[in-house]
Amino acid sequence: MELSQRARLRAGEQTALGELFDEHAQALYGYALRALGDWAAAEDVVSLTFLEAWRLRGKLREDGESVRPWLFGIATNVLRNTARAGRRHRAAMARLPEREPVPDFAEDLVTRLDDHARLAAVQRALAGLRRGEREVFRLCVWVGLDYAAAAEAVGRVGPGAVGGLRRRRPRRLRDRERRRLGAGIPEQGRRRARGLE
Repeated sequence: MELSQRARLRAGEQTALGELFDEHAQALYGYALRALGDWAAAEDVVSLTFLEAWRLRGKLREDGESVRPWLFGIATNVLRNTARAGRRHRAAMARLPEREPVPDFAEDLVTRLDDHARLAAVQRALAGLRRGEREVFRLCVWVGLDYAAAAEAVGRVGPGAVGGLRRRRPRRLRDRERRRLGAGIPEQGRRRARGLE
C-alpha cells in the first residue's frame, strides 16, 4: 500500500515536500502577495512557509485528506510574524536619530577620474620639455608670473636671465603643449585643457 503524502511528509521524505511545493507554491504566493502587496516579500513568505512545514512535519496529524489547510495555516502564521517583525523594525527605525543625507559621490568620482587622466597627460607632455622650459611653462602659464618674476623664482636674476626666459616664449610653449595634450585626452578633457591659460 502506497503511503499518503501526509504520511510521507511525517516520515521526512523530501520528495513529498517537493510535491507539496509543486502543488501549492503558486497559490501560497498569490495569498501572500495579496496580503502584503510586495512581490519580494511574498516570495519570502512562500520560502518561510515551506521551511516551517518541513520543520513542523512531525506535528502534522496522521489522519486527514489534503494538507492544504495545514500549509495555509503555516503561511498565515508566517504572515503574522512577518507583519509583527515589520512593525518592530519600523518602530526601532523611528527611534533612531535622523541621519544627514549622504551626498551622491558618483559625479565627484567621475570628475576626479577625468582630472587624474588630464593630469597624467599633462605630466607626459611636460616630460618632453627641457627642465628650464618646464619651469618657465609652470611659472608663466600656470602661476601667471611675468618673465622677470619667473626669472627670480627660478633663481636667475639679471637682464640676461630675463631675456633667456623671454626667448623661450611661454605662449608658444603653452600652445604647443596644448596641442600635444589635445591628442592624448578625450574631447571633454581638451575643452578643460584650454583652461590652462
